[in-house]
Amino acid sequence: MKFFLLILFVSSLFALKPNLFLLNRYSDDINVTNWYMSEKLDGVRAYWDGQKLISRGGKVFATPKFFTKDFPKFKLDGELWDKRDNLSNIISIVNQKKPHNGWSRLTYNIFEVPDSDGNLTKRLSVVKESRYIKVIKQIQIKSKKDLDSFFKSVIKKKGEGVVVRNGYIVYYIGRTNDALKMKNYIDDECEVVGYNKGQGKNSGLVGSLSCRMKNMQVIKIGSGLSKKERITPPKIGAIITFKYYGLTSKGNPRFPIFLRERN
Repeated sequence: MKFFLLILFVSSLFALKPNLFLLNRYSDDINVTNWYMSEKLDGVRAYWDGQKLISRGGKVFATPKFFTKDFPKFKLDGELWDKRDNLSNIISIVNQKKPHNGWSRLTYNIFEVPDSDGNLTKRLSVVKESRYIKVIKQIQIKSKKDLDSFFKSVIKKKGEGVVVRNGYIVYYIGRTNDALKMKNYIDDECEVVGYNKGQGKNSGLVGSLSCRMKNMQVIKIGSGLSKKERITPPKIGAIITFKYYGLTSKGNPRFPIFLRERN
């Protein structure tokens, strides 16, 4: 009986991992004139299946009733967000195991309606905005100069970047060059394989993480770690996301900065 109850509890925390459309990296050799651009919000992606909010990895968020009471019965895809440059706080709100009032600070920002027909703007037109549901504004790209200007304005406001999409095709899942992300940095993932002692103000704490990248190269990442993360760092074997600014002459990530631990 206890085992059966445990199964029910675990199943309430996790759902089937949703099949989503994913972004490729933007490249100047792709002609995106007349496509659509929007700000890439630095929040937590969430999939509404008509009844519950699910993370990209299949975790069911513990959303309070006041947050989802006006959500539609059809599927939505979007970002849980409150303001720019605040990702760590957003993660702390959505990762709690019980509903709480912290969700009142967030909105669910929609960029796709999976089961709707037609092109991108038609699909998004079926969404009714409310206090907690917003539709991310899609702006048609007139020229490369137009895109560059928009990108610079987003970065100036401490935004994460820009999403560029071919808005004339039907909904699809997977990763293609019809949906692209444009950033002023590159992000990647690696596995924590060790810790390095801190010095100076970080004496007695973790100074940096030793991480193994997908190509088996091991790098050190210290920048971006909070004091709390230096006291209790991600466990060995954890997957973390970091950002960097190109490669050095030796092929190492330049200025790697810790962003977050993957759920």
